[in-house]
Amino acid sequence: MSDIALKTHDSIAAIGAADWDACANPSGAARARDPFTTYRFLNALEESGSVGGRSGWQPLYLQALRDGKTVGVSPLYVKSHSQGEYVFDFGWADAWQRAGGQYYPKLQIAVPFTPATGRRFLTHDPEVMAALTAGAVQLAAQNDLSSLHITFCTEDEAAAGSQMGLLHRIGTQFHWQNNGYRDFDAFLAALSSRKRKTLRRERAEALDFGGEIVSLTGDQLQPAHWDAFWAFYQDTGARKWGQPYLTRAFFEICQRDLRDDVLMVLALRDGRPIAGALNFIGAGALYGRYWGALENHPFLHFELCYYRAIDFAIAQGLPLVEAGAQGEHKLARGYLPRPTHSLHWIADPGFRAAVADFVQAETAAVDEEIEVLTTYGPFRRDGQEREPE
Repeated sequence: MSDIALKTHDSIAAIGAADWDACANPSGAARARDPFTTYRFLNALEESGSVGGRSGWQPLYLQALRDGKTVGVSPLYVKSHSQGEYVFDFGWADAWQRAGGQYYPKLQIAVPFTPATGRRFLTHDPEVMAALTAGAVQLAAQNDLSSLHITFCTEDEAAAGSQMGLLHRIGTQFHWQNNGYRDFDAFLAALSSRKRKTLRRERAEALDFGGEIVSLTGDQLQPAHWDAFWAFYQDTGARKWGQPYLTRAFFEICQRDLRDDVLMVLALRDGRPIAGALNFIGAGALYGRYWGALENHPFLHFELCYYRAIDFAIAQGLPLVEAGAQGEHKLARGYLPRPTHSLHWIADPGFRAAVADFVQAETAAVDEEIEVLTTYGPFRRDGQEREPE
C-alpha cells in the first residue's frame, strides 16, 4: 500500500464529478447501480445545506490516489451526534459518556440519512479498500476520536473489514425480491391464498380515497410535484425526527439533477396531491425512501410505498425493492427480512471489548429473528398446492 496516497476534502467538488463517479459508477451507465453514492446525490446533500453547517454531518471525503490518479473514494463525515444513521449506537454513546469518555465527535463512512446497502469504499481494488479503511482508522486515532463507523456496507466489505480487525455488526431490513414475475398477479400467485386475498383487498380499498394514483419519473416530474412532496416530507419528518433532515433546497436540486434517479408516486384528488412516496432508482434495485400524507386513508400508505414499488420493479426488471429501515408490517406484503452490515472501530480497548460482547450477543438474536420472521412470510411453502380462490 506504500504507493497509495490518501487525501481528505471538506467538499466533494475538490475531488470532482469525473474522478468521483469513475469510482462510484465505473461502468459509466446513465443509471448507476447505487444512486446514493453518485457525485450528483452527495453533492445535492452538500449544496443544499442538508450536510455541513450545523447539521452535525461535516464532510471529510476520503480520496485514494496512485501515481496522482484517483483509484478510490469514500463518503466520510465527522459526526457530532448519532442522528440520521439508522444503525443505532445511542446506547454506546451513553455508556461511554457516563464512564467519563467523550463519544462525539466520531467518524462515519455512510450516505447521510440513507439506510440503503451499498459500497462504502468506492473501488474494486482490495488493496485500495484496505488503504481507505486504514486511513480512516488512522484519522480517528490521530485526532483522539472515540470511534469510526461504516454503515450499510456490503457483505463483502464487512468480511474484509472484519479481517482487518473491525467489529462486524448485523442488522435487519425488509426487502422484496423479484423472482422473475411477469406482473403483480404472478407475484400474488406465489402467496398463500389468505395473504393473496388480503393484498387484493388492501389494494382495492386504497383506491377508495376518491382520486387517482400516478407514478412519475424523469421529465414527468415538475417543480409543483416537489412543492407537494416537501409538504408531505415536513409532516413526516416533524413526527419521526423532530425536524426534517433534508432542506427544501435538496428537493429543488432533485428536480435539477436527480429526477432521472427518482420515482415519485402521488395520490391525486381533483389534480391535487394528498399523499406521496419518494423512491430512488438504481440499476439493481428500487429504494423506497420517504412517504407523507395530508389526509389519512386506509391502506393508501401500503399502496403508494410497497405495492406501486413492486409494480415498478416488475415493469423495469429490477431484482429488488429495498423499503427502508424497520417495519415488520412489510412482512405480510411480501418483503422478507434480510441482514444488513456495518463495521465499527473503537479506540479504547476496554470499551471496544464491551461493544464486541454486545455485538456478538446481538448478532445471535438478529440471526434468530430473521429465521423466525421468514417462516411467518406470506409465501406458499415448498410443495404446497395453490389453494382455490
